Amino acid sequence: MRIRIAITALACTFGVAAMAAPAEARINKRQTHQQARISKGVNNGSLTARETNQLQKQQGHIASYEARSRADGNGLNRVERARLHQMQDRASKTIYTKKHNRRRAG
Repeated sequence: MRIRIAITALACTFGVAAMAAPAEARINKRQTHQQARISKGVNNGSLTARETNQLQKQQGHIASYEARSRADGNGLNRVERARLHQMQDRASKTIYTKKHNRRRAG
């Protein structure tokens, strides 16, 4: 009976870790996608140098928060993932706004 409980507990632990891994991978994929959007804006002239610096600073802030959150070695908990998603949502809106304003790189 104890072995069955231990095996069930172990399976649940791996299940939770397996569910968290895709969520953390999505965060990294989204960060990469946002960097690509900024690069495209620089290349096509829709972002000025000042806008690019602001966006890069915002991306750095997100990456720094993620690194600090992962520093404990346990990955990201639910609250940290939610905060990162919120930060990325805000950054995505900022990227869109800055790319679609009427300012153009000279």
